[in-house]
Amino acid sequence: MASEPNLRDLFRGTEPGRSIDTKEVIRRSKARRLPAQIGIGGVFTLAIGGLGVAGIQAVGGSQSASDSSAISSAADEPRSTPETFAETDGGSEASTDGIKRAPADRINLCGGTLAEVAPSQTGLVLTASFPDAPVGTDPVVGTVTLTNTGTTAVTGYTSPTPAITLSQNGIVLWHSNGPTIMMIQDVDLAPGESLELAASFTPVVCTVDDDLAEAFDTDLPAVAAGEYQLSAAADITVDDNAELVTGPAQTVRIG
Repeated sequence: MASEPNLRDLFRGTEPGRSIDTKEVIRRSKARRLPAQIGIGGVFTLAIGGLGVAGIQAVGGSQSASDSSAISSAADEPRSTPETFAETDGGSEASTDGIKRAPADRINLCGGTLAEVAPSQTGLVLTASFPDAPVGTDPVVGTVTLTNTGTTAVTGYTSPTPAITLSQNGIVLWHSNGPTIMMIQDVDLAPGESLELAASFTPVVCTVDDDLAEAFDTDLPAVAAGEYQLSAAADITVDDNAELVTGPAQTVRIG
């Protein structure tokens, strides 16, 4: 059985005045490129898969840089992990509907309006509890309670230190910032159960420029004496979805 002419024969021909079948040329050209395209696509897919594995192995949950003490691996305490909780490119989190959003420590930025966040559909709520503090630039240590106010059990994981925002009259004065330690805290709460997390804030005023740096300067001015609001937020992974969980603000007295 005679073989089909190759592309060079289709163009060159052997008879004067022979016309070129352009459809046949295009068809055979595509047929030649197809194996190469499949090969390139396979390599590209593997490369992306390799990056994904590397990212998962290198990234975990986060812990505030101000709390760098060792954390045990007991079931009721934070543990190290090779996983990441729904982290996406650009430092954003993926919501349950697939829309990217800012992570918990970036929903409120210096000098901006305090974000309004809808309650989590999981029923999880964060409640901040901090003591009054004197005017100054020393960190103030408190706790944040994660409570399951829903009707079904919730299991997942989160950062052991939620993000804290200091505000006054709806304007952000300071928020959690800086490098983090890659750790996570297990979450396993039946309806009505709670989990207490350590947290801290610094009663100082940051600016838009501070949000452009990796971490805030250590010489930010202290807030004046008065009443302020503290709110907590956390990215909590439940059923492979990153839930942004917040709660009511607490009023604290500075000075």
